[in-house]
Amino acid sequence: MPVLTRLVPSPLFAEIRPGALDALGGILADQRLSASGRIAVAISNGSGAAMRERLEPALPGADWYNVDDGSLDSAVRFAEEMRGKHYDAVVGLGGGKIIDAAKYAAARVGLPVVAVATNLAHDGICSPVSTLDNDAGRGSYGVPGPIGIIVDLDVIRQAPQRFVAAGIGDVVSNISACADWELSHAVTGEPVDGLAVAMARSAGENLLRHPGNTQDQDLLTALAEALVLSGIAMNIAGSTRPSSGACHEISHALDVLYPKRSAQHGEQVGLGAAFASFLRGEHELTGLIVERLASHGLPVTAAQIGFTEAEFTEAVHYAPNTRPGRFTILEHLDLSPSAIRDAYADYVQAVNS
Repeated sequence: MPVLTRLVPSPLFAEIRPGALDALGGILADQRLSASGRIAVAISNGSGAAMRERLEPALPGADWYNVDDGSLDSAVRFAEEMRGKHYDAVVGLGGGKIIDAAKYAAARVGLPVVAVATNLAHDGICSPVSTLDNDAGRGSYGVPGPIGIIVDLDVIRQAPQRFVAAGIGDVVSNISACADWELSHAVTGEPVDGLAVAMARSAGENLLRHPGNTQDQDLLTALAEALVLSGIAMNIAGSTRPSSGACHEISHALDVLYPKRSAQHGEQVGLGAAFASFLRGEHELTGLIVERLASHGLPVTAAQIGFTEAEFTEAVHYAPNTRPGRFTILEHLDLSPSAIRDAYADYVQAVNS
């Protein structure tokens, strides 16, 4: 009988522990990524300066690049600045915008990228996608996933708690995304990758039921590990499907329709996941999601992130346009604006009861 196997694309290493940042040079050498220390480090113009001052003496072979923002133009500019300089690897040191820009730039110049996260706001630290602002608003670009992940829990603990909470919202939304994928399989016959679902949903369930708060090292470790698992699940699936369903469509719609008013990505997708679960009739799950989001100070109604009922209704109605070809509960129900408004009113009543 033949032995069948599959290769699972994943990072070469994931260092998640207190003090990991100060060991950056040693980690890269130990993993045979850069024994010479010739690396390009992308940092922000803001908090990145303090990180550079802290790490520069231990990384004498590194060149440091200030990346203006999370835009496509900044990522392309970073790539052009690196071209021809013979680095061993690119290091994205910062939040999601810097890491996404570093992933995109590294892909353009053919270098591996290491994600060094200073907050855990969303699953971009390990995903094969760069989300970058462009002239049309915001786009998602397929890129190779990071070859390594470094998360210093001491640094994460100093990040604004809103960012940590947002990461929890992003991971919990996996549960809704996987349900949407399975719905698509039942209705349209779309293939589902069971291994990708197992990883993504397990990550979401772990955070949904974790009793800790955002200051607990155990919760921070679980969140970092869950974000890595979410990224690997997307690598396995070859798309964002295991982590992006109606929850993300709603968030993208809010970004498109109200670009200057949108909240944190994880805040929006957490709310989207709760509402999508309600639309699927999973009222017990909706209650669990709402309870967990609220316990971390995350929004569970549109009003809590500054949107009216009418604005949220418009976003939900527009949401399927953000991911053409993706089938979720929104495409399945194909609700009119008035039906969405009524469903949302019922959801709010259930949340407040």
